[in-house]
Amino acid sequence: MATTVTSSWDYQHDYHSSANTDIVCVSHLDLNLQVDFIAKKLMGQVTLHFALAKGADRDHGQLILDCRDLTLFSVTDLQGQSLDFSLIDVGDILGQKLVIQIDQSISAVTIHYATSPQAQGLQWLTPEQTLGKQQPYLFSQSQPINARSWIPLQDTPKARVTFDATIKVNNGLRAVMSAINDPQMPPDGIFHFVMDKPIPTHLLALAVGDLAFEATGPRSGIYTEPAMLASAVKEFEDTEAMIKVAESLLGPYAWQRYDMIVLPPSFPFGGMENPMLAFMTPTLIAGDKSLVSTVAHELAHSWTGNLVSNATWRDLWLNEGFTTYFTNRIVEAIYGKEQADLEWVNEYTRLEAEMLSTDLIDQTLPANVQTRDPNLAFNRFTYDKASMFVHELEHRFGREAFDAFLFEYVTHFAFKAITTEVFMAYMLQHVLPHFPDKLTEVELTEWVYGEGLPHWFVPPASRSLDKVHLALVHIEHKKPPSELKVSGWRVHHWQYFLNQLPQVVSQQLLLDLDDTFLFSQSKNSEIVCDWFRVAIRNHYDPVLAPLSVFLTSVGRAKFVKPLYSELLVAGYKQEVEQIYAKARAGYHPSLQVQLDKLVGWQVSVNHG
Repeated sequence: MATTVTSSWDYQHDYHSSANTDIVCVSHLDLNLQVDFIAKKLMGQVTLHFALAKGADRDHGQLILDCRDLTLFSVTDLQGQSLDFSLIDVGDILGQKLVIQIDQSISAVTIHYATSPQAQGLQWLTPEQTLGKQQPYLFSQSQPINARSWIPLQDTPKARVTFDATIKVNNGLRAVMSAINDPQMPPDGIFHFVMDKPIPTHLLALAVGDLAFEATGPRSGIYTEPAMLASAVKEFEDTEAMIKVAESLLGPYAWQRYDMIVLPPSFPFGGMENPMLAFMTPTLIAGDKSLVSTVAHELAHSWTGNLVSNATWRDLWLNEGFTTYFTNRIVEAIYGKEQADLEWVNEYTRLEAEMLSTDLIDQTLPANVQTRDPNLAFNRFTYDKASMFVHELEHRFGREAFDAFLFEYVTHFAFKAITTEVFMAYMLQHVLPHFPDKLTEVELTEWVYGEGLPHWFVPPASRSLDKVHLALVHIEHKKPPSELKVSGWRVHHWQYFLNQLPQVVSQQLLLDLDDTFLFSQSKNSEIVCDWFRVAIRNHYDPVLAPLSVFLTSVGRAKFVKPLYSELLVAGYKQEVEQIYAKARAGYHPSLQVQLDKLVGWQVSVNHG
């Protein structure tokens, strides 16, 4: 296994941003935008306040920002004097860079602009695409590098900003942002927001729709369409308890409120940790709280991700690995060790499967995406392998000592963005000397830079899965599914069962399984997705109809990307073309870009 960094990459540099943050640092945004649902545009202005970076040359001359498909009307200083600027294309992944000529007297610029109807960071939904069917809907998704498609800015996690925003909505809908949100509706449709703590730009978020609100605790609540509010509040009623558990581990919650918005099904992620307003997919509302670990995950990001951030997308594992581990601790405290262990085992099962189809060079903790789409960094290695690493740190140090380390780590790097190499230096200087007999530098290096899992790694286990193993043995010995003892199984048991089925399953067994357990009709998205993958690889064609319905009604990337991939591998190219033609318009633009490449979709020919 490779255990050292041998390439010539500059690991301090963010390869996914053109911004000159090493010279000029934008620290605050004043945002003033009008929401136009007819034109599908945001129009208005942003004022960026900046200062020289520490140690930078006083005669800097330029402010360089990231953009994508923005229409720029003017760039001025605070006195309204026009400034020279140029917009330069830097490729499909990065978009454009905006180069503004400035001198030493200028500490802020105002940019008048409009977004494109096809902005990758914004999705405009028709009334028919919402639950209520009466009003349109808009929501953003800035991570990883889509903030630049709705605000010209230094779009890198290294550039933390505070912001003030005024959002004008002219059709009676509610606007909410990743800031303090007032449940009271303003009579004039003008919403004001303040975020007074510096956040990475990928956490800038906006949603506008027919939104109702209900509190789930003194500092938490739910925004969503009125018809979904009661079920969402019931599903997420343990949020306040989660906050208290998280605080007991990592210190006081720094963001004042932890509200959530449950978005329409086209939201491409399970959740997004936008501070003060986490975005959630409706696929989490299963009716039994079986999938609420995603709520715990986004809450955990309030410390590991929002307070301590990855400096580049290569370093995403620092966000997601610690957060995935921390999620498990919250689940254990609220729902018990059995559920926490089951989720941990399922993490490993997902990782094990992805290792079989991933090049070794991409099986390190740092994501090797410097010249590639940063969306590729969101994989099982930056999440689950990284979580296994953090679990091993707990095992090596002991829980009490590990919790003290975790608290000190978050405190030390609060409101900072760090690289993998900064983390390694911190471990070598501040942690390993206190645990000389627990973890060596060689072992640490193997975990972080090594490919795959270390040879000494012991996978997690759960005695709760004994009954699933017994069922799998019975299946192997041709026992009918109707005779399996599945009473009391949780969602995680069913996921493990489906993921451990043989690669090749007979048509008769698939039919019997479906008839007995009604997998194709399951309302739990995790179960039905795992079932579809088993069925597709074994050419069980009865699933094609419900699969088509699923893919045209759910836009969560975790589900749709693997399912399209499975269909293509299994030779269902014609079916993919038919389903995607119907489903594409309902997917978030950022996901469309990824799926277009995956399925070979020709936009100019097939989609206008």
